Amino acid sequence: MKRDMVKIDEDLCNGCGACVPGCHEGALQIIDGKARLVSDLMCDGLGACIGHCPLGAITIEEREAQPYDEIEVMRLMIPKGKNTVIAHLKHLKDHQEFGYLKQGVKYLRENSADADFDIHDVIREVHHHGQEAQPKQSVLMNPQAGRMQHAASGGCPGSQAMSFNTPANDDAPAGDIPSALQQWPVQMHLINPMTGQFAGSDFLLAADCTAFTLGGFHSKYLKGKTLGIACPKLDTRQESYQDKIRMLIDEAKINTLTVMIMEVPCCGGLVQTAQRAVAEASRKIPVKLVVVGIRGDILSEEWI
Repeated sequence: MKRDMVKIDEDLCNGCGACVPGCHEGALQIIDGKARLVSDLMCDGLGACIGHCPLGAITIEEREAQPYDEIEVMRLMIPKGKNTVIAHLKHLKDHQEFGYLKQGVKYLRENSADADFDIHDVIREVHHHGQEAQPKQSVLMNPQAGRMQHAASGGCPGSQAMSFNTPANDDAPAGDIPSALQQWPVQMHLINPMTGQFAGSDFLLAADCTAFTLGGFHSKYLKGKTLGIACPKLDTRQESYQDKIRMLIDEAKINTLTVMIMEVPCCGGLVQTAQRAVAEASRKIPVKLVVVGIRGDILSEEWI
């Protein structure tokens, strides 16, 4: 499949920084006087940064998408210098991509001869990054360290990828029911199938209205699942949803896909999008369809 990605012409870029606030994921940073894409993994390809560049140095290019490869990213990052490598590794840490972070540090250690900087300075700075806000042992020094519960810095917190370790609480009193949400963001335009939060999960693709209509949405249907929400009537660029669902199946290797829609006719488009993605995927997984009535009752629930 093809994927839209940001491309920066460093000859045109003057490092003004106008593009940085437009990148909700914090994947763009000004480093050594130039705008740099510090994370292919987090670039959503929406191009919000383009309109802020006064020199036209940023464009969107469509290129063949390959599974994210942290080793290849590090190989390309090292020649860009110490500051770019630090920004990249910090970005992975901020987004709780600890698996990729360990891969990157391991590659850096094994290929220190290719770097014209002291890799120990890099590792030390990344190790201490974010500890002021939340002191914890770093995964760089302790691979068993737990997940950060809050993002550290960089990017819009409204779209920054976060995983939640929500404890089960079946005895919660009425009116104080805990959320079963396991990750953020949840809107299909904002989720990134390549991030570790979706790996090996059961994925729920829910029409926007279902959670507001169905009283038991969290406790019965969302609990234990990752989530993507969409409106097949009002959302734009829905073709990207099909690509993302296929990537969730083939790259993130989700276990199951549940599609939850309302009984209204326009919701059928979400089922069609999911079915096309499933047909394109090389892996085959179980798919369940849940149809919710406008009064909040379940009209049907079946494997399709």
